[in-house]
Amino acid sequence: MNSQQVTVLVWVLVVVVDLGIRVAAIIIIPRNRKPSAAMAWLLAIFLIPYIGIFFFLLIGSSKLPKKRREKQRAINAMIAQATAGLDLASDRAAWPEWFERVTIMNETLGAVPLSSGNTATLIGDYAGSIRAMTEEIDTATTFVHVEFYIVAFDDVTKGFFRAMEDAVRRGVSVRVLLDHIASVRTSVHAATFAELDRIGVKWSFMLPVMPLKGKYQRPDLRNHRKLVVVDGRVGFMGSQNLINRNYDSAKNIKRGLQWQELMTRVTGPVVSGINVIFLSDWYSETDEIIGHENVPLSEHTVDTSPNGLDCQVVPSGPGFDGENNLRLFLALLYSAQEKIIITSPYFVPDEAMMYAITSSCQRGLDVQLFVSEIGDQGGVWHAQRSYYGELLSAGVTIWQYPAPFILHAKHFSIDDDVAVIGSSNMDIRSFALDLEVSLLVRGQTFVSDMRVVEEGYRAISRQLTSEEWAKEPMKATILDSLARLTSGLQ
Repeated sequence: MNSQQVTVLVWVLVVVVDLGIRVAAIIIIPRNRKPSAAMAWLLAIFLIPYIGIFFFLLIGSSKLPKKRREKQRAINAMIAQATAGLDLASDRAAWPEWFERVTIMNETLGAVPLSSGNTATLIGDYAGSIRAMTEEIDTATTFVHVEFYIVAFDDVTKGFFRAMEDAVRRGVSVRVLLDHIASVRTSVHAATFAELDRIGVKWSFMLPVMPLKGKYQRPDLRNHRKLVVVDGRVGFMGSQNLINRNYDSAKNIKRGLQWQELMTRVTGPVVSGINVIFLSDWYSETDEIIGHENVPLSEHTVDTSPNGLDCQVVPSGPGFDGENNLRLFLALLYSAQEKIIITSPYFVPDEAMMYAITSSCQRGLDVQLFVSEIGDQGGVWHAQRSYYGELLSAGVTIWQYPAPFILHAKHFSIDDDVAVIGSSNMDIRSFALDLEVSLLVRGQTFVSDMRVVEEGYRAISRQLTSEEWAKEPMKATILDSLARLTSGLQ
């Protein structure tokens, strides 16, 4: 065989392999995948076949390993068995019918039932939130459960670490879960892990990417939850990580960036629901069942006043079969009758959410969206901007929180008595790839407090108008559109 024939053969093989990749992609990728995500992957593979297929093999699966998903199903079954026959709601007759249907859906998907007689206080002060959690840990007598996307030992959090150390010395069981990749990426990670070891808490990485140790899944499937439970009687959850307000990042410090958060302190039976999320995640990572570190529902102090809140914890993430948080958000969007106010630092909705939001405008509802004026993640920020034109045209009022702040709070309210707060963004990543936890709350006092927070945002934010958006330079909108395409690679 001469060199010319070899060259022809090589080219034939290249063409056959290339064609095979494309045909296989058309057959395999659309299976059990949203059309938008399938089209994004197919576009990547058709334009850059070998690179595209490499990244698909690396991050193409949006589910956790089978063993991990089986653990989640087992956990759900245990929760369902433990709560079977219990009616934790006090006044169902006062609910609108749609609200009960939403709670049934949440329980079907996430296993945790709704409970009444809870209290919830909003905390929008960054240092004040860490201080409040620290003060509760100082009162702990039996156990402390801590779970964050990012845990860092720095000047802002050292009091929190001191409180955990003191609790350990008192004989309190202190357990900490932190996301592996997110925490390792901080500039103070070595000092953080050393401090956790020194103070004697029991701690574990969540979703570690350690292939040499047999611990591996799609590397960008992350645990994004933020919660603290003390003695099973008080809990905290929301958007804030356990780190300095500038995330200990030289880049952020140079830009002067500061994160604005919202957390909630809760008491009542719902604390058991928050604690169940921690217990589930601890078991998933360590194979250790610590069911004794809980408070029976019957032993919780119940607020029987008219201000008692109906609350339900809704876990979500790639360990579940469905997108629990997205389904909750969609149900509330379609149930709203007067007003919808969304606060999300990363707003990259899928088609279903965009239809729900724009349809709400067409139904005559007041729909408002709070986002940051600037972004800390270029790709997400540009993808988010790609939706502004359509939202403005539909009638959504967009408020831009001013620089140098990143409005990182994540909450959502409808009408006058229903709200959600938690760790979940309104983006495709939070819907499909991250472990999140949301708190559904029904109660006029809580929503009234959230309205005060929203009014505080509005007072310092700038409204983006259609006229202003129409003046955006073409090069910026082209970049936005390209970022929107890549956001579908899930």
